[in-house]
Amino acid sequence: MANKRIHGIDLARALAVFGMVIVNFKLVLGKSGPTWAINSLAILEGKAAALFVILAGTGLGLLTKSAFETPDPLKMRKAKKGIIIRALLLFVLGLAYMPLWPADILHFYGIYMLCTLPLLCLNPKRILPFSLFLILGYVFVLFLFDYEKGWDFEAMAYPGFWTWDGFIRNLFYNGFHPVLPWTAFMWIGLWLGRQDLHDQNGLRKILVRSLAIFTMGWLISKGLLYLLTTASENAEFAELFSTAPMPPLPLYMISASALGVAMVCGCILLAKSFETNPMVKVLVKTGKLALTFYVAHVVLGMGLAYTFFENELSSLSFSMPYALAFCLLSMVFAHLWLKRFTLGPLEWGLRKLAEALG
Repeated sequence: MANKRIHGIDLARALAVFGMVIVNFKLVLGKSGPTWAINSLAILEGKAAALFVILAGTGLGLLTKSAFETPDPLKMRKAKKGIIIRALLLFVLGLAYMPLWPADILHFYGIYMLCTLPLLCLNPKRILPFSLFLILGYVFVLFLFDYEKGWDFEAMAYPGFWTWDGFIRNLFYNGFHPVLPWTAFMWIGLWLGRQDLHDQNGLRKILVRSLAIFTMGWLISKGLLYLLTTASENAEFAELFSTAPMPPLPLYMISASALGVAMVCGCILLAKSFETNPMVKVLVKTGKLALTFYVAHVVLGMGLAYTFFENELSSLSFSMPYALAFCLLSMVFAHLWLKRFTLGPLEWGLRKLAEALG
């Protein structure tokens, strides 16, 4: 039972990719529109990407679970070698992708994986305290370094990215998904992967607690922001309690982590309860091609939009229907592709490269 594939993980991957598609298409292909729509979509910002990283950590936890529980040092070393190779490949792929998509997460993703290696043999009870330390530690780093250095926030560009100091600063401190503190999302996913994900009662408990933490974080943020912004002498401290993803401050990290964990648990329970439902089955298939669709949403999705609809790129009335159309076509493609193949195009390529290098 422990080795049986958990389809809810793939379901959650599909939802994470769709969330990223919606957020990124909004930012690039048109974000003007009614206030209610803008505010509603703002909830997704930083949350879908966080879920994507949490799922990666969960995958690492499941991949190394038997080696951890046995324990089997030889099996763990072999797993770590495979993780290192995959991490480096994702790092290189992400950097190659940067000229097309400056907000790439893949090169960050590779470093998160390397930073997770030391925790693979750690007692799961100690993983969450380490994650919290990383989240809170970022606040102190903010007081030591200028978060805005290197940024042109008007154009959302980082002109010095390809310089040594700019690259390191962006990667570890003030990029779109900096290693500090975003690695905590992967560590929290690792903790989740160490739990018994076949225990439905246990999953429900984690789901309820996670939703409670998310709700509490949201309420605390809204309350403190209101109090601080109405008192002008404290207004400068207001952003410390924001749940916006940039900069990734504690209330954002904690609320996004809690929501992500809740989403994973909810998807596992949903996929188990409705495993024969056609929509669930096609979403599970879509999640198996998450890497392919992540790259395709920029290369094909945005590329085609700029080629054929350049004059339409201004508002949500274009970007949202376009995003939904991309998601629907992704589901159709995944269904047809997996009738003939077991892996997505990029998933297959990454595996073959990893095998050749391993």
